Amino acid sequence: MRLVQITDSHLHADKAARSRAGIPWRQFECVLEAVIAERPDIVVFSGDVSQDETAASYALACQALASLPCPWVWIPGNHDQLALMQAEHPLVEEVDLAQWRLLLLDTHVEGQPYGELGAERLNALAARLEEDDRPTLIVMHHPPVDVGAVWMDAIGLQDRDTFWQLLNDYPQVKIILFGHAHQAYAQLHCTADTEIDVYGCPAIADQFLPGAEQFAIDEASRPGYRVIDLHGSEWQTWVERVLV
Repeated sequence: MRLVQITDSHLHADKAARSRAGIPWRQFECVLEAVIAERPDIVVFSGDVSQDETAASYALACQALASLPCPWVWIPGNHDQLALMQAEHPLVEEVDLAQWRLLLLDTHVEGQPYGELGAERLNALAARLEEDDRPTLIVMHHPPVDVGAVWMDAIGLQDRDTFWQLLNDYPQVKIILFGHAHQAYAQLHCTADTEIDVYGCPAIADQFLPGAEQFAIDEASRPGYRVIDLHGSEWQTWVERVLV
């Protein structure tokens, strides 16, 4: 089973619109072309699909994603409009991956750059984890860990401590994928009773400079995506960069 994560395309309705370091639509097309060549079984888009928050930007994304040779799912990021996303393609909470479960968490907080699950979503997550003890992969937009950039860490998942306390009771959670940070990241997160691999993914749009105290673009890095190959209860993962 091959899962590919893409994230943070920050599209505009205007295909020619520029970001700080490139043209998001062009980068999106190049990344999708490379993803198709990976022959994935499922693609997960971990948020910030749009930058201008227009219906047209989501329609463009869906038209391009229709070229994938497999199912795809998405979750909202802090720049996204949930109603506009839902109008174009369903927002789902779970995907059955045979031996694995894929759980998709909504960390979006209306009008805020940071993320939060809140009591209701955390309780719902616990209920879902109680239902099934298969190996589980969680995808969320906001990092539940510090990535080492001061400004980014301030706008990550705000209730991360409660989130990790919850997961301590569910050792079937093996992997967490996040977006938002616009950089590759890998950490083995250890709680009292569990070890969970946590991975960040390069953005489709601009890359952010790792370790920066203030917002900064990493102009030396290229757009990319993450591949996760699931083999029974084991996995391999790596990042691929794309020449635009």
